[in-house]
Amino acid sequence: MTKLPLNKIIQGNCVELMDALPESSVDLVFADPPYNLQLGGNLSRPDNSVVNGVTEEWDRFDTMDAYDLFTHDWMNAARRILKPDGAIWVIGSYHNIFRVGGILQDQGFWIRNDIIWRKTNPMPNFRGTRFTNAHETLIWATKTETAKPTFNYDAMKMMNDGVQMRSDWTLPICTGHERIKKSDGTKAHPTQKPESLLHRVILSTTNPGDVIVDPFFGSGTTGAVAKKLGRSFIGFEREEEYIIHARRRIDKITTGSGVAVKVTPSKRSEPRVPFGTLIERGLLNPGDTLYSPNGRVTASVRADGSLAVSDASGSIHKMGAHVQKAPSCNGWTFWHFEQTTGRGTTRVPIDVLRTEIRKDMPVIA
Repeated sequence: MTKLPLNKIIQGNCVELMDALPESSVDLVFADPPYNLQLGGNLSRPDNSVVNGVTEEWDRFDTMDAYDLFTHDWMNAARRILKPDGAIWVIGSYHNIFRVGGILQDQGFWIRNDIIWRKTNPMPNFRGTRFTNAHETLIWATKTETAKPTFNYDAMKMMNDGVQMRSDWTLPICTGHERIKKSDGTKAHPTQKPESLLHRVILSTTNPGDVIVDPFFGSGTTGAVAKKLGRSFIGFEREEEYIIHARRRIDKITTGSGVAVKVTPSKRSEPRVPFGTLIERGLLNPGDTLYSPNGRVTASVRADGSLAVSDASGSIHKMGAHVQKAPSCNGWTFWHFEQTTGRGTTRVPIDVLRTEIRKDMPVIA
């Protein structure tokens, strides 16, 4: 099997370079392709100073058909190298994201989410002819509908102060000390993405040690964040000047490792523990009483792992829903048991007993 060129930036055509990688060999592809902005003439501010926009040759395509063919080719190459449960992220603006999304679906990818990156400091619309373009769109997709990609849901919830992270991310554009510049003080790359954006992408959908391919490496934001978070990267880039800046940038970064790159594990990845296991292990006994959170409702533990209330019996989830007259219930967090310590007796969710059992069980990868 061909050895992957981990943590390398390789100059050349991304389609040809991806074709040289083994099939089903990488965990994630993050693509920030040319947007095909089709900018004509110079854009000026009200004070007549010139806006430094995207005028590079790599962003120019003769026709929309040419851009579509370009998109089809690199996306097809990316699909081949993704593992069955791997994923792809593509970012774009209104100029290209709808065409990109259509081609993505035509090739059989299954869209998991679209993310709106809302810019806190977007460039104003100087001509006053349309709304200020204050966002970009990211598409997160897998090779198939049945794929099981990495999604560190609980880690992202932790990042968001314990609240489920939404699909609209409010983040600043790349400015200040983060912006890579040439010796003359101008931008080294016109569309450099902020590390905060890649931090969320990589943290949410990869694990330490995973391999991330960036076909349009640019100034190296993907590689920089991957290195900090203990992931491996492979970057492809045509422009030598961008490669020089990206290598200098990444060489200064210390590789993340150990406890620093571990994240809050997703409960979906934890081993399943039947409620009956608590009885088998003696953590609860037949006849013990469980309580609702407010203590007003009680249930009796039975030997087979079911609960009995005054008028019914069933699983911890079924009985939790029954006493609340609700369609469903997480019995692990609803039912409480009495725990006696040196400070007295308190009621604790039975989920803490499940956690004790899981400490001795392997985590499902």
